[in-house]
Amino acid sequence: MAYIIELDMESVRIAIVEDDKTASDTLLGYIGEYGRENAENFETACFYNAATFLSAFKGNFDVVFMDIELPDGNGMDVVKRLRGMGGDVIVIFVTNMAQYAVKGYEVRAFDFIVKPVVKYNFAVKFKSALECFRRKAEVPVWVSSKEGKMRLSASRIKYIEVYKHVLVYHTLDGDFQSSGSLCNLEEQLAPAFFASCNRCYLVNLRYVTAVRQFSVVVGGEELQISRMKRSSFMRGLNAYLSGSD
Repeated sequence: MAYIIELDMESVRIAIVEDDKTASDTLLGYIGEYGRENAENFETACFYNAATFLSAFKGNFDVVFMDIELPDGNGMDVVKRLRGMGGDVIVIFVTNMAQYAVKGYEVRAFDFIVKPVVKYNFAVKFKSALECFRRKAEVPVWVSSKEGKMRLSASRIKYIEVYKHVLVYHTLDGDFQSSGSLCNLEEQLAPAFFASCNRCYLVNLRYVTAVRQFSVVVGGEELQISRMKRSSFMRGLNAYLSGSD
């Protein structure tokens, strides 16, 4: 008998980039309190310098709280590098200098919080960031198999591959197989910023970290870009990076 498998893919992945441990712990505590008060699940990682964060970033965070003054760099420059890597993560700058707020919008920052961070102010801005993230990312995908159906979240899918008439969903939670059409999926997932790089792959643009002449790096894996698809793929990627819907 067929059955439904509900996968828990609702955890929001958060990075705190802050060299002051007291400030970092304050944010961590506020995130935990918000989660308990609103029945939300968060996966949170703390980084105390720019280099460690950049080496860990593979499109694997949804929201980043970024200190502007870091021991090995400027938070603005770090976010510029993220954007150059294709990172469309939601960034909230945390700073004791309000004059940086305007510059933050130059790197498409979502918002900023002035130190010392107050719980109410944090909660209001964090809620807005979560709502923005879910509007953009949460497109449900139902995957059919012999055992039944399972619901995936588009934001957790790195790319989809078709192999011998089988669809393979490569996600942050493992690989899942089903039957279906890649062409139909391309239309369905267009609002979630997916684009085809060749007839075998449909790529989630939020996980693209590098593009070469005829290949693209997606979540640490290198996929081929066909000559026929390259122009349309690059148009889609450029529109995504520029913030076009």
